Amino acid sequence: MAQVTAAMVKELREKTGAGMMDCKKALGEVDGNMEEAIEFLRKKGLAAAAKKSGRIAAEGAVVASLKDNKSGVILEVNSETDFVAKNDGFKDFTQELADLIIEKNPADVDAFMAVQAANGQTVEEYLNTMVAKIGEKLTLRRFTKLDGNNVSTYIHMGGKIGVVVNLEGGNEELAKDICLHIAASNPKYLDESFVDADYIEKEKEIFAAKLAEQGKPEKMIPNIIKGQVSKLLKEVCLVSQPFVKNPDVTIAQLLADNGAKIVTYTRYEMGEGLEKKQENFAEEVAKQLQK
Repeated sequence: MAQVTAAMVKELREKTGAGMMDCKKALGEVDGNMEEAIEFLRKKGLAAAAKKSGRIAAEGAVVASLKDNKSGVILEVNSETDFVAKNDGFKDFTQELADLIIEKNPADVDAFMAVQAANGQTVEEYLNTMVAKIGEKLTLRRFTKLDGNNVSTYIHMGGKIGVVVNLEGGNEELAKDICLHIAASNPKYLDESFVDADYIEKEKEIFAAKLAEQGKPEKMIPNIIKGQVSKLLKEVCLVSQPFVKNPDVTIAQLLADNGAKIVTYTRYEMGEGLEKKQENFAEEVAKQLQK
């Protein structure tokens, strides 16, 4: 029996776009014959899924899973269309994956792909099965899992935004409120100690250019910039923001009043940073007629 090498797996993956584990299995089944391995994958419906690999998957949903307020996960799974993202089958699939992350605690997306799902398939195999069934490219983009004594999650707008928070102290209600606030206010940093120096320098440059354009006296500009940076930090730092449910109280005050502090948090906005497919209706119709 021919030995299946990493180079062979790589070549088959490039030719078909199928998952790494699927390619390895296919080559093993056909004694390393590349053409037969391609045929094997096509018969399994896995190479068909690969044909969709060039498409842009920028829709989808963020889903959450929470266990005993000790472990929380938010997971983003992308699809090509919003229609699929609203499908019950897609929703059940993504929720199952989020629950599986809680159970298996994989290190990252790559490690998660090798985890066995309840149906006996690996997550990678399960994903390819769903791609073939739904007919769209699906991508497991990212997940964050937090563990602690007071963890909470929140999903906003039916999966458009997801938040997971780990608090030290406080209670379950407070953790939920902090999640809700983060979803609504989108803080860039927890507090000033986390602020990126390059970010501040860039903002200072922008402030300086605006002030010069407005004709402000050069001697006044440094003090004005100092004030504007101070205001900016209050806006972008979570603990300095006014609480959305009671703007008279900052998040820092809310935490202090409840004997709590934020250990860490993560906020996902579905599709952020991804290019969305732009296609007009006439072009789409023309493409369908050419098939």
